[in-house]
Amino acid sequence: MNAGGPTSTAANRRALDDLEEALLALARREPQGRQLTEQLLALLDRATGSGGAALYLKSDRGFRREIATPGSAHEELLTVAPVDGPGQLTFCGGLVRWNGATVEPGVATPALLLALVTAARELVLRGQLKRQDFEAKSRGVQLEALYDVGLAIASTLDFERLCEEILMRAVSLSDARRGALYLMQSGRFDLHRVFGGDAQARLDPQEDETRELLAGVSRPTCCVLPGALHVLGVPIAVDGLPKGLLVIGDKESRQGVGPFSPADRRTLDLLANQAAIALENADLHRQALEKERLEREIELASEIQRQILPKGTPEIAGYELAGWNRPAKHIGGDYYDFFPFDKGRSWGLVLGDVSGKGVPAALLVSTLHSALRLLLDRLELGSDLFSRLNDHILASSAANKFITLLAARLDTATGVLHYLNAGHNPGIIVHCRGGVEQMGPGGLPLGLLPGVSCRTEQATIEPGDLLCFYSDGITEAVGPDDVEFGFDRLADLLADACEAPLGDIIRRIDLEVSAHAGTLPQGDDQTVLLLRRSALTS
Repeated sequence: MNAGGPTSTAANRRALDDLEEALLALARREPQGRQLTEQLLALLDRATGSGGAALYLKSDRGFRREIATPGSAHEELLTVAPVDGPGQLTFCGGLVRWNGATVEPGVATPALLLALVTAARELVLRGQLKRQDFEAKSRGVQLEALYDVGLAIASTLDFERLCEEILMRAVSLSDARRGALYLMQSGRFDLHRVFGGDAQARLDPQEDETRELLAGVSRPTCCVLPGALHVLGVPIAVDGLPKGLLVIGDKESRQGVGPFSPADRRTLDLLANQAAIALENADLHRQALEKERLEREIELASEIQRQILPKGTPEIAGYELAGWNRPAKHIGGDYYDFFPFDKGRSWGLVLGDVSGKGVPAALLVSTLHSALRLLLDRLELGSDLFSRLNDHILASSAANKFITLLAARLDTATGVLHYLNAGHNPGIIVHCRGGVEQMGPGGLPLGLLPGVSCRTEQATIEPGDLLCFYSDGITEAVGPDDVEFGFDRLADLLADACEAPLGDIIRRIDLEVSAHAGTLPQGDDQTVLLLRRSALTS
């Protein structure tokens, strides 16, 4: 480049500075200690992507003069698209041409530099437009994909299917090789779904690594996905409270795997927002289904219990009989029954209390009812009956379920009462001649331990005497002062009202127990069975 003089050189340098400014994304660093021609060629190479060209100018005699060739001075060249379209800058037979005309020698350097500046700026603008167009198209595809994801997860109310859909969509949208979905349980994130490899089973929200994932920090290594080179996580939150954590790992790239970009983070954030709403809806739907299922079970168990409990009281010559039951919930664990033997010459009286409440207790009551009806008809009331009942309840119930039972067989002619008490509250006999008798204490409940026995006791119901079986929901009813209603208070009530109609006695028990409890809710099932032998007439 010989269009000489200091002015020309200064112009060249200004033009070159303009060129470098225009090639912001193309020039990695400003060369130091190189000739102007070498700088020019390096920038030209970078601008056009043609690293093997030489730069020639015409001499005064018309000969070509090589002023720059590729060499070690510019080995690192960016690969970019060549300038094309209007205002082409090309290499033609080793000559630099601008718009198809060979650069003339007299104006070679200024003209060439000006042309290069123009071409480079055009190239940068074209590159920017191309990138913006690509980003816009990518964003459009991404938004369309997110829209499809929204439709897919919004239409899924099955909780497990939804979790699978969320994880697979997250992996697909981010081109990830691995992924995991965690859900909040008892203050920790438990692994619910995993794809593409192993994942840590539980995460503590207070640990630094988990906090970084919740903050959306992309990590180069992470124990959450063992072996993953790059990991990105976002929280799934409802009303600002974390309900889950979505984690992806190892983004696919041409080089294998690479880090996740801010765009990936934004995409995952949008997906997590949609997932939070969908998971909340699915969870509400699941709760509604569970409530509906429980209501059906409760209704079924209530019907079973209604069928088991006596629908009325039988007439027994020389005796009055009444029973009452009020469960603490829709389904209770208390049970009472009375049934005849020997064509009415003797009667069975039973009151039991199953541990627990609800459907399991009702099912165990049904088991007890069937077994009692079957065995009392075939066996005498005694240790053999208890053993058979105990074995049956053990085989039919869960390990933590048992039954307290007070069962008696009354000879209606003599008033002799044979009874056994399997861990139940002792019965009460109010004698008409005066005095209150507490029936004998019991042994172990049914279904608690194998190989236990229970002794049969005997009492006599004299004319005018009142017999009461009751459940602990009566005597253990607690008042606001945390004091129980108690055995003594029930015994005094029975003694005071022993001559009243049995229905009135039951109503009085109900009223006094309720008054004692005050505003406290009923804590246990309440059951009473009353039998009174008619007094002798003079």
